Amino acid sequence: FNGTPVHRLPPPEKFRGTGIYALYYTGHAVPYSTYAELNRLAYDFPIYIGKAVPKGWRQSRTEHSDESKASELYSRLNQHANSIRKVDSLAIEDFSCRFMIFEGASSDMIGTLEAAVIKWKRPIWNSFLDGFGNHDPGKGRYEQAKSDWDVVHPGRSWAVKCKGKTPSRASLLKGIENFLTRVGQTSSGAMDPSGGTDFV
Repeated sequence: FNGTPVHRLPPPEKFRGTGIYALYYTGHAVPYSTYAELNRLAYDFPIYIGKAVPKGWRQSRTEHSDESKASELYSRLNQHANSIRKVDSLAIEDFSCRFMIFEGASSDMIGTLEAAVIKWKRPIWNSFLDGFGNHDPGKGRYEQAKSDWDVVHPGRSWAVKCKGKTPSRASLLKGIENFLTRVGQTSSGAMDPSGGTDFV
């Protein structure tokens, strides 16, 4: 995975396929300035890991044919870019991505591989600050709480409609600080050798 090319977010040219991907932050804005130093020599510390699966994957109705190929992976990266553009505290120019495309029967492994890479890399938007990959829950479901990510990074219009109880932004920012302190201390290896989540 680390040997795949790094592209800006979103990639400049549309492509077809499904697979797993990583997003990298190299800006200096608080609270993620640590990532600029961590990724200075190599893109080893993603801020987010995700997957794009073939249509019908959840119902086990996936077709492994050239005709069934679509651009789910490219579309997913564009969706993330749009989320970032809506946030005043983040700049799309500070983000890059890499990805692996899985074709045919190998696409059945996408979910397992995504989980393995998350466990390996411990990206903060998967491991501590959840919700970046969320979609609009839709009419009638806005009684739920907005995600922690949307508390820290307001800007997505649908998240404002979510009325449930959320942690305070201050407590989440403190949790991010503690998480990244731990990452910096273990940057010579995995993000968290113990595999624990006690970063708050």
